[in-house]
Amino acid sequence: MPVAPDSTPRGGRLVVLGSAGLTEGFSLVGAEVYPDADPAKVEEVLGRLVHEGCQALVLLESHLAQAGGHWLDRLRNEGGRIVVTELPPLAAPRDYAPAVDGVVRSVLGPEALK
Repeated sequence: MPVAPDSTPRGGRLVVLGSAGLTEGFSLVGAEVYPDADPAKVEEVLGRLVHEGCQALVLLESHLAQAGGHWLDRLRNEGGRIVVTELPPLAAPRDYAPAVDGVVRSVLGPEALK
């Protein structure tokens, strides 16, 4: 059954935190965006999602994803209804190296991702 435009969607929320340029594109597809967010804003938003009992996919620009924090670390360790992943920086996508790369290299060896 289609969702009426003015009703609350039944699925989870798409939340994006990062630079204004990166978040602008996501706002066009209806994501909840926080342009020019800092680590404190990430913690605020994640804490609110947990307290509201939301289901969400949260996309963080890499510098925010690597900043750590109580809620960010907790959600990464728990998994579940709030999934947090990172996006490469808009200005330097080729410089992006996700945190999982280090884990893969430690398990499979330094040449694993070449």
